[in-house]
Amino acid sequence: MPSGKNSAVTAADISEAARRVSVMKKKIIDRTTGRYIIVGIVNTLFGSAVMYAAYNIFGCTYWVSSALNYIFGSILSFFLNKYFTFRSQGKTRKEIVRFVVNILTCYFVAYGVARPLLSRVLGSVSVPVLENAAMALGILIFVTMNYFGQKFFVFRD
Repeated sequence: MPSGKNSAVTAADISEAARRVSVMKKKIIDRTTGRYIIVGIVNTLFGSAVMYAAYNIFGCTYWVSSALNYIFGSILSFFLNKYFTFRSQGKTRKEIVRFVVNILTCYFVAYGVARPLLSRVLGSVSVPVLENAAMALGILIFVTMNYFGQKFFVFRD
C-alpha cells in the first residue's frame, strides 16, 4: 500500500486490496454458513415448541417458558453446531465453556445494545412497540454475533 504524502494508488494496490477482501469473504461466508442457517431453523422450531408447550400446556410463567427456550435451545444448538455445522473435532469440555461464554456475551451485548439504540432512534413510541422492535433487533444482533463467535471462537480448529 502507498506510504508517504505523494504516493499514488496503483493498480497493484487495488488488486491486492481486492484479493484480501475476497480471502476475508471466503473465511466468513463458506459452507458452514448454510449449515448454520439450517441449524438455526431447526433450533428455532425446537425452542419455540419447548417455550409454547411450557407456557400453554404445563402452565409455566412467561419468564420460565422463555428461559427454557434458551436453555434447551442452547443445548441443541451446541451439539448441532459442533457436529453438523462446524464438524469440530475439538475437546468437548473446552468447547462447552467457550460456548457458554459466547452465548452469554452475545445475549448481553445484543439485548443490551438493541433497546437503548432503538430508544434513541424511535424516540417516544410506546413501551410495547419499543420493546418488540428491540427484541427483533436483538435477535438479529445475537444471531450474527453468535455465528462469528461459534465459527472463530467456540469451534475454531
